Amino acid sequence: MLPYVYRVTKYDPADRNDQGHYVGTQDTLSDHGPVEAAYLAAMAAFAADTTVAHLTIREPGLAGLVTFGMEAPIEGHGLIGLFPPDLVGYHDGAQVTLAVGLELLRAMLRDSGPWCRLEAKERFFVHVGWDQYMYIGSVEPCEQAVAHTHAIGLFAERLDASPYDPSFDEPAERRPADEAFWTEVIDLVAQHGTMLLEEGYLANVSRWHRLHTTNISAIRAGLAPRARLLVWPDLSTDVAAVLRSLPHDEPIKLVWENQHGYITSTFADDEFYPQLRAQLTAMRAAMALPIFEDERHPLLTALLPDHDGVLRARWAP
Repeated sequence: MLPYVYRVTKYDPADRNDQGHYVGTQDTLSDHGPVEAAYLAAMAAFAADTTVAHLTIREPGLAGLVTFGMEAPIEGHGLIGLFPPDLVGYHDGAQVTLAVGLELLRAMLRDSGPWCRLEAKERFFVHVGWDQYMYIGSVEPCEQAVAHTHAIGLFAERLDASPYDPSFDEPAERRPADEAFWTEVIDLVAQHGTMLLEEGYLANVSRWHRLHTTNISAIRAGLAPRARLLVWPDLSTDVAAVLRSLPHDEPIKLVWENQHGYITSTFADDEFYPQLRAQLTAMRAAMALPIFEDERHPLLTALLPDHDGVLRARWAP
């Protein structure tokens, strides 16, 4: 944890009750205007006080079943102009300029769909939470930034830690996708003929690959940096049986293959089942997976290490 952490918001501390809850009249949505601009200016001021010009994207994701606000996700997730349409460059460990980091902050404040931690290793971080709460940590006291934040109408309150500090994540044993892992994958494919690889390259977003004995090396070479890898049995060609098995009282992750061989997935609950049933009856194969970690049982799970062999990804396995 960094020694200086601030909660930066538009909420006056004088309008908090005895439990610390805000009871004033400020809206919890971004105004897409001067208040939002003040948040960006505050982040820039803290970065300047820490002499940070580049940031690392950590644990990036897009909107899923749970988002950080009430605004509907927009086309392009607020990332148009920052990354290509296929989002190459938006991945865990990606280095971006402060200018791009400020635009990512804008997208998070607008609830456009993306979320990530922004860090400069062991020197600086920015986290965005619910209801326009921004947490900034630094190795410096950032006294000028604090004064500037107050001068532009926001409030910077000193805290012990950000609630989104990764040290608060549940501890878990993380296996690297090393040679031993890929040997197990090859053995499974040799045993079963085909398997399915889920490449979780962003939170709430996956790419799917059908593994054959002849394509494992090529698929491995094209995986996104620090991706979370899960190996599943292949899809069922009895699509009707998969649809009949859908639960009535909990959301699921539905995976399917279309007539052109493209495999995709979506989160859904019983509100969308009629639409999905109509859509999936023409599909080649499908599979329904629980969305809760303790109910999901992939055959293998691992995290892709960096090119130097070091596992730096912090995703849950």
